Formats: sequence, C-alpha cells, structure tokens
Amino acid sequence: MSLVTVDLAQDELKQLREEGKETGALEALLAAAQAPGADVAAALERFFEAAAAAPSRHDWPYDEPSALDEIRRARPEGPRRLGVPDPTDLEDRILGAWLGRCVGCMLGKPVEGRTREQIEKLLRAAEAWELDDYFPPVAEPPEGVPYPALDSNVLRGNITRSVRDDDTDYTLLGLHILEENGPDFGPRHVALQWLNHFPYYRVYTAERAAYRNLVMEIGPPASATYLNPYREWIGAQIRADSWGYATPGWSEKAAELAWRDASISHTGNGIYGEMYFAALIAAALVTDSLEKALAAATAEIPLRCRLREAVDDCVLWCVEDHDWQQTWERINAKYGHYHPVHTINNATLVLMGLLHGGGDFGRAVSIAVMGGWDTDCNGATAGSVMGALLGASALPRQWVAPLQDTLESALEGMNINSISDLARRTLAVAQRVG
Repeated sequence: MSLVTVDLAQDELKQLREEGKETGALEALLAAAQAPGADVAAALERFFEAAAAAPSRHDWPYDEPSALDEIRRARPEGPRRLGVPDPTDLEDRILGAWLGRCVGCMLGKPVEGRTREQIEKLLRAAEAWELDDYFPPVAEPPEGVPYPALDSNVLRGNITRSVRDDDTDYTLLGLHILEENGPDFGPRHVALQWLNHFPYYRVYTAERAAYRNLVMEIGPPASATYLNPYREWIGAQIRADSWGYATPGWSEKAAELAWRDASISHTGNGIYGEMYFAALIAAALVTDSLEKALAAATAEIPLRCRLREAVDDCVLWCVEDHDWQQTWERINAKYGHYHPVHTINNATLVLMGLLHGGGDFGRAVSIAVMGGWDTDCNGATAGSVMGALLGASALPRQWVAPLQDTLESALEGMNINSISDLARRTLAVAQRVG
C-alpha cells in the first residue's frame, strides 16, 4: 500500500498555505492526480516533489526558521534565566507541576475533540456549568455530543488514578531520557527512546509520521518533514513539560532541550510551541508572577512568527475582556481556522485559562478545557504551569486526591508510576542540570 494518498496531499497543501508558500502550481498538480484516468501514484509523486521545493509568497510577513541557531537569531531580547530556584520549595513546585499536568489531562479527557458549544451544552444538561470539578457522569448526554459511559474512569466519582494518555506519556519519557542520556541528549537519542518504549499506535499525527520515518531509517531533521503535513500540530507542544521541570528558572535551556525533542517531528510553529511552554514552565518554577514567566517564555521564540502574534493577541485580549468567553470569541474569529489539534489555536486557549483564571488552579484548568479543541492537552499544559507556580501544597484536594498518586503509561517498562516518586526523580535531574 502506498504511503502517498490524495488525502495526505490535501493535508500537505493546507499546511503549505499556512506556512505562506506559493501553492498555485501544487493545486494544479493535485487536480491532475484526481482527474479521470490519471496515474494517481505518479501524479502524487510529482506533487510531493514540488511541495518540498515550494517557494514562499513574496508578501509573507513572518520569519519562521526551524534550526536552533536561526530561531535564536530571530528571537527578541529577554531574560534567558529568570532566577535560581529556592531549594526549600522546589520539590513542592515540581510535584505541583506533575500533579497539575495529570489533573488537567484527566479533566479534559472526557470531552477531547469537542467544540466549546458542545461542552457548554453538555455541562448545562448536567447542571454543572461553569465547570469547577471533574466532568460528572451523565445518564443521557445531549444528542450529538459523544460522551463516556457512566462508569468511565475519567468521570467524577470514578477516578482512581491518572489514566494512560500521550500527554503524560511524553512527560514521563522526557524524564527517562534525561536520566538515561543526560542533559546533552540529542534528537537521535529521543528518536531511539521512542522506538524502544512507545507502541506505534500510541503516537498520533506528526509523531506517527515521524515514527514511520524513523523505522524507514529517515532520521532527524528529515523525519519531521517527509510526508508529514502535521508538522505544526500540537504534538510537540505537549512534550514540553519535562524540559521545563529539569531547568527551573533557566528558560533558555528549557527551550533548547525542547528544540532537541521537537525537531524530530515538527517544524516552525510546531517547534516554537514546545519551546515556549518549556520556557514558561521553567520560569514558573522560580517565580510567583505569571506575567514574569510569560515574558521569559515569549523571549525564546521568533519575534515575527505566527505563534508570537497569537500569544501577543491573547494576552492583550485577556486584559481587555471582562470574561473568558469574550476572549474565546476573539480567538476563534482569528485563529479558529486552524485544525482543532494545531499548535497555535490551542496555545491561546491555554493562555486564556491561565490569564482569566486569576491565580486559581481549578479555574485556570477549567477555562482551558471549556474552550474546546484539544481539551486534554490544554488542560494538562495549563495545570502544569499553575502547579509550578503554586506548588503541590497549594493545590486543592478535590483535584489531587482522586489520582491516588498514580500515573499509568503506555511506555514499555514504565506502566505504573508514583507521581510523587516522579517528582523526586525530576528534582534529582534538575539539580544535575542546573
């Protein structure tokens, strides 16, 4: 069976348009591939050859490199290291970040892929709008809103652990990479760890394309681009956390480690999403100020990239708007055209939760999830940042207790984990890296 399909070509064409490439000739090639009597395989081969060499539009206003040295030249001035962690509370903050990630992931799982409107409809039917706890069991969900069964282990009252999810699998694998390969690991170390520990069908979109390429001995950086139109989707962004945990206060180093990881599967804004949130979490571990942490994170991505534009928009809107729903409308109007699991639109929902959350952990993760799109990813990232800012001792028991200090994983040899033990191991890594 051919790896190249018309659907894949259509996805590639959309990605190229979003990257600011000239696509007129490619559209003609794709139309030819779908013409009656066409040699589809040959036509698609010509399409992808041309796609790899597509030039940028002359009026493209962004500068979006993928190489680390070029990213650094394109970033603004800013604090590269926000401060030295306080040894008396660092373990509590790291544990808070781990717990926050697990909580946020579990909160978003029941409605992953649902729209904001579907989520509101569901919660109103359950008399639980606005969300302030885990999603409840619902005997008769509203028509057209898929929802887990009453006994699902991701619903309120049934939760006994943080169940397996790629959003936490990658965090665990990041810790393992740092323990086994040290802070000088490279993209090829990450690739080998994927192949050794991840089942193929437990990775998705850009990661699955990259994994396939690795098996075909197409290594990084080509593994990120070959037949991979998902290279700016959210997959790298959800892998950011472990690099931030390992580099408290050192946002530049967190972003560098994130680049090494992201570059095996992503390019451009896909890479920036991981760099941005790794830097944000690193900064959050040493400050009580979300604004200072955000400034440190923003300084690690290119000044003229689409993610930076979206971040700046969202921060401004959150200041101007009286509630998160007004901000969501503005986000949707400008960035809702991206795929529901794209980096850029989902990053803004995380920021919306953080900024409208007012320093309240539960409020921040709930807003991030109520925004829809990739809800488990957004809840997990918002929870990680808030947990790092507040520390485990400040996290409400209603969110943390149901997890029973347990994280499941699909990773070979790492299936059941104590969250508090993961935090202790992470602290040991951070002490070596710093």
